[in-house]
Amino acid sequence: MTMIGYARVSTTDQDLTIQRDALKAAGCDVIRQEHASGTTTKGRDELRTILDLVREGDTLIVTRIDRLARSIGDLQDIVRSLKAKGAALKATEQPIDTSTAAGKCFLDMLGVFAEFETNLRKERQLEGIAKGKAAGVYKGRPKSIKVDDVLAMKAQGLSPSVIAERLGISRASVYRAYSASVVAS
Repeated sequence: MTMIGYARVSTTDQDLTIQRDALKAAGCDVIRQEHASGTTTKGRDELRTILDLVREGDTLIVTRIDRLARSIGDLQDIVRSLKAKGAALKATEQPIDTSTAAGKCFLDMLGVFAEFETNLRKERQLEGIAKGKAAGVYKGRPKSIKVDDVLAMKAQGLSPSVIAERLGISRASVYRAYSASVVAS
């Protein structure tokens, strides 16, 4: 029976020390860590490694459920994967232990709240962007290509693939530039 710790923070400027220390104190034999968003499991290689290698009798330990997932669907998928392999999930700062009925119930409740918090944050962000746009302050990301450059190369008879390669952009961006010029005319 191996105690496997998993630590995660969203950005590279955040520190994992507190989580690692808590996982060591909880008796974790192995600790995997990564800097990645918790809103999805995609691109989280360390988590995938744990889920691939976990065996019957192992326990995955996190400090808090939101370190594991911020989506109730992802959280349930992770728990199902662990259960299918005969492994359990525990959290050091929350009364979660998927080997008990009460622990499973509490896990689901926390998962719902983690997803709710993420959705609220997205709503506030969209409200802020709309307010900024209305005030003329937020204009979005600066254009990465100049439509005139794309059109000049097209006029020279260059193919979309060659234009994309020379400008260091995708072919889809070349076609969007073509479309933008038609709309602007």
